[in-house]
This record gives sequence, structure tokens and C-alpha cells, in this order.
Amino acid sequence: MAFMTQEMKKEIAKEIKPILKKYNVKATLGVRHHSTLELNVYSSPIDFIGNYNANAKDHRYITRNNIQVNVYWYKEHFTGAALDFLNEVMPLLNKGNFDKSDIMTDYFHVGWYVNVNIGKYNRDYVVAA
Repeated sequence: MAFMTQEMKKEIAKEIKPILKKYNVKATLGVRHHSTLELNVYSSPIDFIGNYNANAKDHRYITRNNIQVNVYWYKEHFTGAALDFLNEVMPLLNKGNFDKSDIMTDYFHVGWYVNVNIGKYNRDYVVAA
């Protein structure tokens, strides 16, 4: 069963804070429903949304205000500084995590789930200098 605690989050946050500072990213790290580690990015000089839209291969996926990053396919959806940031952050969000799921038998067993949001439904992402 997926499980994430505040103590586990604090340990991961210690390693993520220098990366946020390096890229000048304003973000929060939280635990949702005791099963999900969630990184919410609210502002930075990196234009995540513009980068995502430029790489969108299908016009249905173009967005204006926020993105829920697909943590399995982010390398195909982002380039440049946006991809560099995500490449550094994703391994830390999954540090100590495991995935022993078997989709064929509808069995899902992970250490915890990971969500990365660029903005949120009620708070737009801001590109700040």
C-alpha cells in the first residue's frame, strides 16, 4: 500500500531545496492523503507552460494556466531548462520509492505516488524574472 509521511517528506525536502534555489523556483512540497508526495511549482523564470505547449504534438493538450506533469513521460513533453529541472527533481521525489505493480493482474504496489503540478486549478503558474 502506498504510504508517505511528513517525516519522509522532510527528508526529501532537504535535498530538493537546493535544486529549487538553483533554478529560482518557488514551490511547495506536500503530502496528500498519506499516499502521495506532491510538488507544486508556482513561479520561476522557466516557462514550463510555453515549453510544454511548444512540444505538444496534439492541439488538445495545449494549456494556458497549469499543468499536471506526467511523471512517466515528462522527458517527451519538456525540453531545455524545464527538462533539466525535472531531470534533477524527479529522482529525488522517488528516492527510496519502489514499484512492484503488475498491471496484468490489476495489482498495484508502490512505496508512494508522485505528483508534480505546474500551477494548480485555483492558482495559475507565473513566469517570473
